[in-house]
Amino acid sequence: MRKFLLLIGIILFGTMRGLCSDIVPEYVSIKYNNTLGLYQAPNEIVLYKEPDEASAIVHSISWIGEKIFPDTVKAQNLFVVQLPLKNLGFLAVYDETEDWVEVIYNNATGAKGWMKKDDPYKFMSWIMFYNMYGRKYGLSLLKEAPESAKDIHISPDDKSKNIGTINMPQKINLTAIRGNWALVSVFDIDRTPKTGYIRWRSDEGVKYYFPAVK
Repeated sequence: MRKFLLLIGIILFGTMRGLCSDIVPEYVSIKYNNTLGLYQAPNEIVLYKEPDEASAIVHSISWIGEKIFPDTVKAQNLFVVQLPLKNLGFLAVYDETEDWVEVIYNNATGAKGWMKKDDPYKFMSWIMFYNMYGRKYGLSLLKEAPESAKDIHISPDDKSKNIGTINMPQKINLTAIRGNWALVSVFDIDRTPKTGYIRWRSDEGVKYYFPAVK
């Protein structure tokens, strides 16, 4: 009997590891709520005090994959999310002009600098980012999210009927974003499909879910 229970435990543990592995990146750094969206970082990041190349340079950072120079810069402080194997990293955007973005280059201190856009399509509002990556890869619940974020509503309204709860999801498929709400189809570990609206962020901009980019 003990051997049977041990075998079941190993199978379940292996299954859960399979469900959770390669779903989210190593970290998601979302400390500041009053940001406009994300900018896909170039490998050479030059940050100015003002949106003008004649102004003082406040920081210069080079990176590729897991390597960052200077080595005092930590990836989790620089990026909101990074996928080193794809050489892909995103910076939080605090302000924007037609040709420049003001980004947070230190998530620990909130230090900011202006960077000239090398491609206008690299800036994405939060809605655009979630629509692009959330629809492709689905959503993951962030560890800091409150229990209420697991509630599935019949409509995008806190007062609407609660039609289910997210427990141990295999996948959260995103269909559409409606303001601070997301229309999702959830497949929990019991394989029971649930469809409805969840809050992906609070009215103050606190994120509860994040695209499961990989």
